[in-house]
Parts: sequence; structure tokens; C-alpha cells
Amino acid sequence: MQPSFIHLHNHSEYSLLDGMLRITDGHGNPSEFLKGLAARPGNALAITDHGNMYGAMEYYFTATAIGLKPIIGCECYVTRGSRKDRDKSQGRRENGHMTVLAKNAVGYHNLIKMVSAAYLEGFYHDPRIDSELLAKYGEGLICLSGCLKSHIARNCAENRLDEAAKMAMEYQDILGKGNFYLELMDHGIPEEIAAMAGLIEIAKRTGIPLVATNDCHYQKKEDWEAHDAHVCISTGKTLDDPDRMKQTQHELYYKSPEEMIKLFSHTPEAIKNTLHIASMCDLKLETGKLHLPAFDVPAEFKARHPEEPDFAYLKELCEAGLKLKVPNAGEEYRKRLEFELGVIRSMGFASYFLIVMDFINHGRSIGVPVGPGRGSGAGALVAFTLDITRVDPLPNGLLFERFLNPGRKSMPDLDIDFSDDGRERVVQYVREKYGSARVANIITYGTINA
Repeated sequence: MQPSFIHLHNHSEYSLLDGMLRITDGHGNPSEFLKGLAARPGNALAITDHGNMYGAMEYYFTATAIGLKPIIGCECYVTRGSRKDRDKSQGRRENGHMTVLAKNAVGYHNLIKMVSAAYLEGFYHDPRIDSELLAKYGEGLICLSGCLKSHIARNCAENRLDEAAKMAMEYQDILGKGNFYLELMDHGIPEEIAAMAGLIEIAKRTGIPLVATNDCHYQKKEDWEAHDAHVCISTGKTLDDPDRMKQTQHELYYKSPEEMIKLFSHTPEAIKNTLHIASMCDLKLETGKLHLPAFDVPAEFKARHPEEPDFAYLKELCEAGLKLKVPNAGEEYRKRLEFELGVIRSMGFASYFLIVMDFINHGRSIGVPVGPGRGSGAGALVAFTLDITRVDPLPNGLLFERFLNPGRKSMPDLDIDFSDDGRERVVQYVREKYGSARVANIITYGTINA
């Protein structure tokens, strides 16, 4: 049985202190919410968190594993001018919203680039995109006009239909016909009802299709009280504060297809278009393949070993390092080094070790204190001979297999402890040498528990 409606505008817990839809149960297992959706054959769900894609991969892999079609998106903040302008006379309210969905891998990568630029170039109250970014990264994307906070919906609510229609046509021209939709919502808010009437009129004028969404923030209707508390934490208010941000309607829950069909019975095409959009979104990501940067080895190694210059260079450095650090190294050391190099070669990690060696050497050369080694990486004789670590694994009984073995699915993890005072200078060196577009910080998340 095919679904009769697909939700395309939903906020997970990664819409921090606002969204409450859970992707996992907190232990890496699919949430009961997602398992319930996956039980319906052919079902799909879009995750469109506020301005970010923090939960995109967690959702993609979790949903795919249980047979739920994942649609990756983002509720982007939009400025009508340039994202680089910061007009201090304008407040946060001037930033509009737009729902953006990835149709395919091209769209997914474009959405990543657009959201990254929104933070790095467009941040003013919120991470903002603009028409220039949409034009640059629009391939593979479907955009919905957004909630009541969108520029188009606000103009419709205030009866500025000509201005709203002009905006809508601009976005359709940028994205291409069939890739832009006017988004209808009905949470019982009078202003939203007025906006919906205007959006339907614009659809008649322009031929831009309509789509119905519900701006889901929590699973069940009775969850509104917990959501209210989340918003209070986010805004630094208490529940008894009369001036706090407050939802008068409690309709931001995951409505059933039947509820949505009844709610938009006056515009059935807006319901059908959810299925059409879901069918266009078919993201398949390549997995199981590492895309590692290449270390630029000296020219002589490229000439002598054109097939594997990085491994040849690594091997020579390790053999020289072993002679320097363990002058009387016997058969045990040589066999261990040969074994480790063989595993590294077979797994394609030669450049990885050379890059780590490079920036550690740089850190030491400019006087930034570096730790002697920590974690499973201290079990690698290769790391010891390259002076990445300063703990000899053999007399200490440390195993290389804990760090790296052919059965390991994840990247090797060398824990490098740079001093806080100077750490950023090392990071800057890596950016300058390998390119800022190839360097990223890793994010971690705190969670709120009872």
C-alpha cells in the first residue's frame, strides 16, 4: 500500500532546543518514531532542521537501515539582499525561511556547500543564504517557499500579493520550473490562514505548484508542554513569564496522513504534490570508500616509485626513524615494522601518517607542546618511528591491531594533544598547506537528560 501523504517539513532534535523528533533512541538504535514510519511500505520523511544539517548522516543511515526513505533537507534562513550585508537597522525578523530538499547526491553536496556558506559568509542573527547562493548551488535541489516566517508568506499575509508573486517567480527562475513550490501550512493561526489564501491566489496567477506541510516539531499532540519547556530553555525564560515566546496553538505535531488530507481537502493537489516531491528525491550516497588527501612527497620518490610514491616515502622514513630511535633493533622490531607497513599499504593510509607527521613536526618546530601519545595510536611502531608518538610500543606490550587492522571499518584515530596555547597556529598551518576547503573541525554535541 502506497502512502497517501508525505511530511516534507520536520524538525529533529538537531533543531536545538526546538525540534523534538527523535532519530535514534540515544543508544544508536532507530527511534520508535522512525520505526513506526518504516512499518508503512513506501513511506518517506524529510528532516529539515533550522539552518543546519547536523543530523543529516545520522538520519540517512538510520532510516535507510530500516526501510524508511530518507529525504535530506534544511529549513534555511534567507535574506533578500546579499548574505554579506549586515544592516544593523534590521533585526532577526528580517531573515526569512525557506525549506530546501536534496533530490540526489549532487543536490546533497550543493546543500552542504550552501549551508556552510550561510555560516561562514552569511551569519547575521542566523546563518543566511541569498539568491546568489541558490543560483550557484541550485542544481539537484527542490525548494518550498517556507513557513509563515518566509518572505513570500509574510507578504501574502499582509496582502502584498504582487510583491509575493514577484518573489515566487524569481525563485522559480533561479531553480527551474518544477523545482520551486508554494508551501501551505495550517496550524489554526489567523495570519497563516490569510497567507494561505494569498499563496493559493499566487499559484493561480503564476502556475507555481502548491504543497502542504505541517512544520512538525514533536511527535504527539500532547508533547506540546515538553516543547514549551524546550523553547523556554532556549530563550532563557520561565514558563510563568507572560512575555515569553509561546505557541497559542498546539498543532506542531506529526499529523497522520488522514489528518493532513482532511485539513487540506480544499486543495487536494497540495497533498498529491508531497508524493511527487518525495518521488523526485532519491538520494543515494556512496559509502564504504575513503576519500583521503594525498601527501606531496619529494620528486625523487615520485620518479622512482610512480605507483606508490607516498608508501615508498613512508617506508624510508620509518626505517630511518627506527635506526635513530632503536639503534640496536633486532628481528622483533623489523618484523613488527614490516607487518604494520603491510597493513597500512593494503588499506591505503600511507598519506594519512605522513600528513599527521608533518603537522606534528611543524607544531614542535614553532614551540607548541605536543603530547607523547595517547590511545590506541600509541600501539603503532610506525607512529613511534615517525616521531608522531614517543612511546615505544614493544617493551610496553602495546598492540598495533587495536589501532588498525583490515577488519576495522572506521578511520585510524591518532589522538594528538596539542597545547591550547598554540594549537590554532598548527591548525592554520594545516589550512594553508593543504587548503582550507580540505580542513574541518569535528563537532560534538551535549545532550539534556533528566
